Amino acid sequence: MKHGGAGRKDAGGGGGGGGGGGGVFVPCVDIKAFVASLAFLTLFVALWQIQPYGSLLTATRSTASSVVSPSPCSLLATTAAAATSTRVLPSANSTAAAATAKNTPATAAPVVIPARPVAADPNKRELRPYGSAAALFVQFGAYRGGPRTFAIVGLASKPTQVFGTPYYKCEWVPNLTAAGDGRPIRTKAYKMLPDWGYGRVYTVVVVNCTFPTNPNADNAGGKLLVHAYYSTSSRRYERFVALEESPGTYDESRFSSPYKYDYLYCGSSLYGDISASRMREWVAYHARLFGPRSHFVLHDAGGVSPEVRKVLDPWVRAGRVTVQDIRAQAEYDGYYYNQFLVVNDCLHRHRHAANWTFFFDVDEYIYLPNGRTLDQALAKLSGYSQFTIEQNPMSSKLCVQDPSKDYTREWGFEKLVFRNSITKVRRDRKYAIQARNAYSAGVHMSQNVYGRTTHKTESLIRYYHYHNSINVMGEPCREFVPLPVNGSKLMFEGVPYVYDDNMKRLGGEIKRFEKETIGSAHT
Repeated sequence: MKHGGAGRKDAGGGGGGGGGGGGVFVPCVDIKAFVASLAFLTLFVALWQIQPYGSLLTATRSTASSVVSPSPCSLLATTAAAATSTRVLPSANSTAAAATAKNTPATAAPVVIPARPVAADPNKRELRPYGSAAALFVQFGAYRGGPRTFAIVGLASKPTQVFGTPYYKCEWVPNLTAAGDGRPIRTKAYKMLPDWGYGRVYTVVVVNCTFPTNPNADNAGGKLLVHAYYSTSSRRYERFVALEESPGTYDESRFSSPYKYDYLYCGSSLYGDISASRMREWVAYHARLFGPRSHFVLHDAGGVSPEVRKVLDPWVRAGRVTVQDIRAQAEYDGYYYNQFLVVNDCLHRHRHAANWTFFFDVDEYIYLPNGRTLDQALAKLSGYSQFTIEQNPMSSKLCVQDPSKDYTREWGFEKLVFRNSITKVRRDRKYAIQARNAYSAGVHMSQNVYGRTTHKTESLIRYYHYHNSINVMGEPCREFVPLPVNGSKLMFEGVPYVYDDNMKRLGGEIKRFEKETIGSAHT
């Protein structure tokens, strides 16, 4: 009896194992349990192909609990119902289905497609959004602009800004103190779009928050919150903390002179291939021109290579240069590596850092005619909040043919000495501004400035433009021509050029200054 009982137990446990012969009895309940387990295994493998691990484990636990059932037949019915409620399609890149049947092709794998909701009324149409094309607002920086005012600089969806009616509100939430009541202060914001319509997927937005009084007058600290509304026809909005002031950190003295610097430079995005040699020359030239009480803010959008970094590091250590890493901007499609975003952030970040803030590019050199110093030139412009600077366009490839000279030892501005002589044409100008009087920045001038602007500055200050020379990695001299005689003009590629050695004559002095300031790091 014991031997026979054991044999029946083995037969029931082996199921389709084939061991025992034709006389083995198989109960109906065991067949149903086997089919139920097989169906469960198939569904489990299907879910494994499409579910994240976290949700899969949850599903496994919940499904496993249903396996322990009073009746194998009810388990089979439940599994079959679950299988019919989900559409399963084969996939050619998986062999998971081979475990369920011998005749199933090895390349068939289940892909679960969720059921599409059925509308109650077929004539009532629905729109189903998936994903997001552009953010309502992307914050880049937030700064206090004075006792009562703040500026938040960022990007926003250009179609939303151009064709919609988004707007902003500001809220100051003070820290709770024994003396204060902790009630928030709210005000409506004023927005500016300073990129002149050049934005792409994203456009630049400067949000100005001006409160009736200083919201942190007791210096107890607090948070500046921005409410970004989708449109005037909707109450839907996003709220975020733009800025936080810790207790005791508010210092009103920094909003008045004397400022830390006389002159500050706000650079545009540095991208692509940049010549370390040209960058070295540019920094040394302007560090001398702007004087010891000046600072240069550069923005690395992928252009600061290890070679360029090696050139800049001595100036960074000397406290003359700051390099901001803005490579994350590549995720947001704006104009020219988000150039307008960068200059507006720099304007507000350093709004009260200097008497004058300059905006121009690293292939452009400020020049002062008649041997003036920058202090002397700007003393005549102190009555203006902004002035623009006229351009001297230079050839970036023409050099004088002189076999006796070793051009490789000369700096770029020493050997690129041919100026485009076409007159009475409009050329791009660059500018300087008293940043405390500006609410936004442009590339060629600001359109949101308090005070007067002048363009009549050519006798006081100009700039030499060596267009795209910063991107020439090798020798800039690519065409050699004879030196023109008696100021005559030279035609090259249909453009008249004249010989101009104003910058060339400064080369020796700039090199001496560099060596005295940062040593022989580049020799």
